[in-house]
Amino acid sequence: MTDSQAAPLSPCVNICVMHPREGLCVGCLRTMDEIIAWGSLTNARRREIMAELPARKPRIGKRRDRGIPSAR
Repeated sequence: MTDSQAAPLSPCVNICVMHPREGLCVGCLRTMDEIIAWGSLTNARRREIMAELPARKPRIGKRRDRGIPSAR
């Protein structure tokens, strides 16, 4: 793949909550550094990050395991 290919869309799904232990956004699974840098990353680096996201999902776990206080 070349960097001249269309830029991947942002994986943001507007659920912007950082997992306190994993340091990942529970919505898009990116790190804070990746979120901040997204606009200045090369298309190749964006594609690399996008390819890594599915493997990060198990690190988040179920809602009760996210470290987010329940409403009860």
